Amino acid sequence: MAVTSEKVGSLLRMVLENGQDDRGNFIFKSKNFNNVKIEATAEQLYTVAKALEPLQQRELYAIERKDDNKIMNI
Repeated sequence: MAVTSEKVGSLLRMVLENGQDDRGNFIFKSKNFNNVKIEATAEQLYTVAKALEPLQQRELYAIERKDDNKIMNI
């Protein structure tokens, strides 16, 4: 039984700092950009996020990519 995985979707997430709570822990907000091309490289996504950074009201903390995969038995 051979099981394979196929990437079916991807999104770009910009994690932004949104202040601190009463204990001094950072609070984060995220902005998601759906329908990212599956073929997009990490470098391309980083470049896009850095280009969007000046348009944000909050400081950029992290850039993340989330991929969705379909697992099937062939």
